[in-house]
Parts: sequence; structure tokens; C-alpha cells
Amino acid sequence: MLFFQSIAARHKAGQVTFLCIGTDRSTGDALGPLTGSRLQELGFPNVIGTLPSPCDANNLEALAAGIAPEQIVVAIDACLGPPAALGSYFVSGEPLRPAQSVGLSLPAVGNYSVAAIVDVNGPRPYRTIQTTPLYRVMGMAEQIAFAAAQGFGLQ
Repeated sequence: MLFFQSIAARHKAGQVTFLCIGTDRSTGDALGPLTGSRLQELGFPNVIGTLPSPCDANNLEALAAGIAPEQIVVAIDACLGPPAALGSYFVSGEPLRPAQSVGLSLPAVGNYSVAAIVDVNGPRPYRTIQTTPLYRVMGMAEQIAFAAAQGFGLQ
């Protein structure tokens, strides 16, 4: 919540666009669209990447290019990490490099970023992200959205 409070201290909710990266076709990668849908439900006006309209590797560049330059972007994505970090969140005042866990090279996005460690990195990252427990991902998406809502005073 402190991370979002610090953003809210500098920018109003209407100046912020949440860029929630991922797809609903993979349980681990569904963190982005689950979070985006929940952020919309909580009243955030600018959200890209929801369950009905995901922001994934196929459309990320086009959707990011369509964000007004004066908007502050908070990029949110799932990632894999070491066992000790499972269930953790890495937040930063820097851009996010999406899809690195599965070996893709996409452009860095965001003024701020949230990377959620949804599962443990291993020799077959694509399979791991496909078989990540949905219950864990849903809980983490809810925590991110609720923290944002609290940070911006929407809850």
C-alpha cells in the first residue's frame, strides 16, 4: 500500500494508467488481466489489460503506444522467481520488462512497476507459468488491486 500511496501523493488517480500485462489463457499469466478487471471494479478510470480485453505480448506495444504521453503508467505483470520469493511483489519507480521469465524480449513499459512472483523459476518456465495455481494468482491480483485502491483513497 505504501508504494501506491507514494504514487498517489504525486499524481491523482485520473493521471495514472494501469497497464496490466498478461493473458487469461495461462493461469500464471492471468495476474495482469485479473488485476486490471479488479482495478476497474474499484473505480480506477484508466486501466488497460482486463479479462475481457487483455494486454499481452501480441498487442502490448500498440496498447502502450496509445497511452497519452502525460499519463503516468503503472505496469503490472506476473513473473517467476526463486522459491524464497514466491508470493512476493517487487515494486519499483522504474519501467518493467515484461515476459522475461518466459524468454521473450518486449519493450520496457511504465513509470512505475509491480512484478508479482506467482511461481518458482525452473528449467521450463513456459510450462511453469501455464500450470501456476489459479487460486494463488487470484489472491495476488486482489491484493495488488486492494493496495492500489487503499493507496489512492478509493477504499
